[in-house]
Amino acid sequence: SFLQDDEEDISSFALSPDDEILVTGSRALLLKQWNWRENKCVRTWKAVHVAPVASMAFDSTSTLLATGGCDSTIKIWDMIKQYCTHNLKGSSGVVHLVEFHPDISRLQLFSSSIDYKIRIWDLNSSKCVAMLDGHFSAVTSLAFADGNTLVSSGRDKICMVWDLKTRKSRRTIPVYESVEAAVLLPEKGDFSQLGVKKQGLHFVTAGSKGILKVWEVATAACVYTQPVPFESKEEASERSLTQCMLVPERNEIVTVSVEHNIVIYDAQTLQLRKQLAGYNDEVLDVKFLGPGDSHIVVATNSPQLKVFELATSHCQILYGHTETILALDVFRKGLMFVSCAKDKSLRVWRMNKDGRVICVAQGLGHAHGVGAVSCSRLKESFVVTSSQDCTIKIWNIPESLTSKAKAALISSPETLHARVTERGHDKDINSVAVSPNDKLVATGSQDRLAKLWSCSDCSLLGVFTGHKRGIWCVQFSPVDQILATSSADGTLKLWGLRDFSCLKTFEGHDASVLKIIFVSRGTQLLSSGSDGLLKLWTIKTNECVKTLDGHEDKIWGLHANKQDDMVVTASSDSCITLWKDVTEIEEKEVQAKQEEQILKEQELSNLLHEKRYLRALGLAISLDRPHTVLMVVKAILKETDGRKHLEENIVRLRKDQKEAVLTFLVTWNTNSRNCHEAQAVIETLLKHEAPDSLLQYAGIKSAVESLLPYTERHFQRLSRLLQASMFIDFMWQNMRLADASRQEDVAL
Repeated sequence: SFLQDDEEDISSFALSPDDEILVTGSRALLLKQWNWRENKCVRTWKAVHVAPVASMAFDSTSTLLATGGCDSTIKIWDMIKQYCTHNLKGSSGVVHLVEFHPDISRLQLFSSSIDYKIRIWDLNSSKCVAMLDGHFSAVTSLAFADGNTLVSSGRDKICMVWDLKTRKSRRTIPVYESVEAAVLLPEKGDFSQLGVKKQGLHFVTAGSKGILKVWEVATAACVYTQPVPFESKEEASERSLTQCMLVPERNEIVTVSVEHNIVIYDAQTLQLRKQLAGYNDEVLDVKFLGPGDSHIVVATNSPQLKVFELATSHCQILYGHTETILALDVFRKGLMFVSCAKDKSLRVWRMNKDGRVICVAQGLGHAHGVGAVSCSRLKESFVVTSSQDCTIKIWNIPESLTSKAKAALISSPETLHARVTERGHDKDINSVAVSPNDKLVATGSQDRLAKLWSCSDCSLLGVFTGHKRGIWCVQFSPVDQILATSSADGTLKLWGLRDFSCLKTFEGHDASVLKIIFVSRGTQLLSSGSDGLLKLWTIKTNECVKTLDGHEDKIWGLHANKQDDMVVTASSDSCITLWKDVTEIEEKEVQAKQEEQILKEQELSNLLHEKRYLRALGLAISLDRPHTVLMVVKAILKETDGRKHLEENIVRLRKDQKEAVLTFLVTWNTNSRNCHEAQAVIETLLKHEAPDSLLQYAGIKSAVESLLPYTERHFQRLSRLLQASMFIDFMWQNMRLADASRQEDVAL
């Protein structure tokens, strides 16, 4: 579900224990109740707080809601009767934590504010009956073990166990990290894999180190530490955890990190079940991955790679690089790919049958960050990299990495060594590409030049000169001996590989063209610009046939799948977009509509021939052809008792068909040739439809306004014709009398 509050930023929210009610609080001092299954806001009311709501929580019955505000007050709301039942005052500063006691018969509320104390409120008397003082920093979570035991966690790197009978601290457990959440493990269940060997209270902590730990209350000892693929840091980092909760029904523990990644673990083993990536930051590159292009690998503005499964959105986060990853490329089979980063290294990754990705090799040798990479096309045999040190390097891939059997035995990444190193340009090399036959390498640089190299010894074969600004991307055509380049001058160029001449120039972008790829089996080019636009070009005609506006910032990533029917783009606006080629689908739909149209027209002709006017009218209306409907009406009127037959057929039409006819006759009535048919239909509708029924017709007002002036004009014309007819008749009678008089005079 996606819920959008148009009023203001959401400051807090709470979901009821029965999963029916979701309430959000905004900075506009409003509370909203949502039907989250239908994505609808069902109720809005004022929070009464004079400052934004900082925290909220439901009681165990889902009937009471507590809201803690930045105004130092707490308010209790009856969600059934819809009114405020309590206004609790006495907290110091922002109330950032509220929790009801799970035993509703006690009617107790627990809260904490910036004075680091835990207050216990008696809802019968609306008074604070106790304060639990022990933390020296913000209290982040409260967990009730039973009716009389409370576990609290804080950013002071300790967790405390409280006896609610005596309201004293029973034990203080140092956890050596800032804790954001403490979750109690259920008493029932097998948690032996988490170090739980005996009965007693155990809880899981999540905090600044980004690691889940299991603690035993009786001994104040950590009995299990979650293994992670990264080095733990003492201070807060992007891997730090901000939230943690237990989902008993699914036997899962869910965590949220600073990077907004949602990670779901098995509660009994802490094995990863699913991971959903949140905010991507600036996306620098993206590629399809997997034998059936079932995944995408994404390089964001971080040292970690993200591999998304397209069907489920499950995400793997790959650790290895120490600085921002700049570029990616995938081998032909889709199981191996290469990444390069600012840490001057490249890494080779391999996907197993189960979809898990591991690093199998790494290479060091560049003097500066590695900004571009390209893989061999025929076999998984070599990789070409280029760097800000103006050099290109060719790295051989050992057979041990390409063989599935041998790759499965790799325990640590192998070290790669560059086979060839060549200084290629005078400025940063932005792009490198390998030809489809693995014999040529092309590079594009900020020095406005593209160069062609031999893959065997990295010898220079030719230079492509013509761009007015730096070149961002180079690509070989999959079907011709052509190289495509894109530049900061806003143009794309096609070059011949034999004579290095410019064959075509494509102009249309108003900003730098960052990436290009060949699509439609090499007959079209797709380009992406720094203005967030995609353009599709037909090579034969030099024409831009489509402009796609799907991003708001620079599009750095652009890649097509093996089937050549889907494209993925990635941008600095943090968005990754999948585009599907629907050309064939649309052509088939158009063809099917044309065939259906021909069949209906033939059927209409047969109906008119057979004088089955009612079905002919209905079919002509469904075809949305006013002239055809008019022809049917004229055919009916030509019959004996045509008016009567017309009335019978019009009356038997459905309401939507009558509305369509009403729309058509407005057009007919504008022409004096067709006004008689239009007036005949109008007469039928007015005769057989009640005024109230006519008023319910769609577009009746505009139809009447259009009919009136032309109808008046037609009647005026008929009146003039009648007067002229009478005058002609009078003159004719007079002429006959005069002629008779002359004949009598002649006779005399």
